[in-house]
Parts: sequence; C-alpha cells; structure tokens
Amino acid sequence: MRSEVEAVLIAAGSAAATGVIGLGATALIGRRSPRTAAIVAPLIPVIAVAAAIFVSGRAMFISSRDLTILAWIVVAAFPIAIAFGIFAARRLDEQTRAAAAVAAELEADRELERRRREMASWISHDLRTPLAGMRAMTEALEDGVAPDPQRYYRQLHQEVDRLSGMVDDLLALSRLQSGELQLTLDEVDVRDVVSDTLASTEPLAQAQHVHLHGHADPGLVVRADGRELSRALTNLLVNALRHTPPDGSVTVDARRRGEEVVISVTDQCGGIPDADLARLFEPGWSGSAARTPGDGAGLGLAVVSGVMTAHGGDVRAHNTEEGCAFELTLATR
Repeated sequence: MRSEVEAVLIAAGSAAATGVIGLGATALIGRRSPRTAAIVAPLIPVIAVAAAIFVSGRAMFISSRDLTILAWIVVAAFPIAIAFGIFAARRLDEQTRAAAAVAAELEADRELERRRREMASWISHDLRTPLAGMRAMTEALEDGVAPDPQRYYRQLHQEVDRLSGMVDDLLALSRLQSGELQLTLDEVDVRDVVSDTLASTEPLAQAQHVHLHGHADPGLVVRADGRELSRALTNLLVNALRHTPPDGSVTVDARRRGEEVVISVTDQCGGIPDADLARLFEPGWSGSAARTPGDGAGLGLAVVSGVMTAHGGDVRAHNTEEGCAFELTLATR
C-alpha cells in the first residue's frame, strides 16, 4: 500500500498533468474556434479534479464512501461548467461582434474621409479650370481684344450656369450624406415629373444637337418628394445628353414593373467599361474613356443615388447595344 504522501503526490501530479493536457488542447481548439474553446475551458478544472479523485481512490487514500460522494460532486459540476462555458462563449461572441462593428465603423470613417479628400481635390480642379477660362475671357473683354464679344458673353453665361449646377449638386450631396435632407412626401404623378424634366432639359439637348424623346404610362403615381425626384431625373438626363454624340438620341421611359415604377434614361454614349459601372455613383468620380472626364465635379450621379436611397428606392446602370441605361426604381403608393 502506498503511503498517504505518495497518494497525495500522485493525485496532484495527475491533476496537474490533466490540466496541462487540457490547456494545450484548448489552445489548439481556440486557434480554429474561440467559441468552442470558451465552452471547453471551464471543463478542464472539473476533469483535473476528477482525475485526482480517481487516482486517489485507486491509491486507497480515499474511502469508498467518500469517493462516491466526491464522484457525485464532480458529476454535478459538469453541467455547471458547461453552462458557464456557454455563457462565456456568448459573451465572447458579443465582444467579437462589438469589436468587428467598431473596426467596420472605423474603416468606414477612413473610407469616407478618403473619398472626401478625393472629392475636394476633384472639385478644386473642376472649379479652377472654368474660373481660369472665365478670367481670361473677362480680361479679353476688358482689354477690347475679344474677336467676338457676343460669343465670349455666351460662353461666360454657360460657365456660370455650369458652376452654379456644380455648387447645387455639392450642397445637395452634403445634405444627403449628413442626413439633413428633409423629404416632403406627396402623391406624385410620374408623367408630370417626366414631362417637366424633358421641357427643362430640351434647351441643352438642342445645344448638344441630341434628339430627346420621352414617354410615361398613365396612372403611375408614387409617394415621393416631387422636387427631389425631378432633381434625380434631371441629373440623369443632363449626364446622358452630355455624353451622347451629335445626332444621337436620349430616351426617357416610365412604366410599371410589378409593384414598382421604373423610370429609365437610355443614351447612345457608346457604353461604359464594366469595371467602371460599379463606380458610377461614387462622389467625385467622373468616368474614364467612355465617360469623358472634366464635364463636371462627378457629383450628379452621386446625388441621384442619394436621392433614391432617401426615398427607399434604387438606381442602377447597365450597358445597351449603343450606350447605357439608367433606371430609377420606386415603390408604387
């Protein structure tokens, strides 16, 4: 028969060995599944105690009656340890999700700041270019060296209109991004919006020598802010007219599709590279080869996207045989 001291040492050694093995196994499990490791970890002390009791009993250091009592205690401790492990795993999940949310928010803030800097850079460039031209024309007019003063006046008027539109888009985008845009929702007849927008953009179409066509099915009524919806459609039309070559056509079509109303603007721009389609609605992005850079600050389509999001709608773009089509989607009333 082993001595009591030997039994104690054997029991302690068994518990320690079991604990070390358990910790190592938990560490390996934790590399693949921290949640599983959190559940298993509380079981390690219970298993270590059970091992010590078993070894002590084998060494006859503990009586059969005491061994039975301790065994029942260990059995009762297992569900408690499992419950504690599940609680710890849930807390770990909550902390992991919270940390991921914070990291995603920080990344979103960094991305937003990056885009703001890019947009500020692009806007600064797009403002300086027309301002430099306007300065040169005004100096020529002041010095009396303008070969055709009336043409210079017309160009100045056009540049002022373009700069005014850029400022309007910038203010609109600022309100959309900050959540300050307050929509005045009402029952809006889509035919009226299409008709008014076509009338307001007809002068630009004539100046660009582009044919402008439009059609809207009767009875298309949506709950929307008529002014903002008109702004979105106007931006799409202006964008299409500026990128359609002379003698080309731009068509507006409004129709019902299921429980939605779809307003499409189709142009003949020649198409957009697939890699650029995903970036069309980014603030400050003005396009590449098919969408000639320098026609604006790249805010018009971003404003369209913001307006549609505020309405709970959507805007999408895809290529057609001769150009591309933009679709505004709104739920019917």
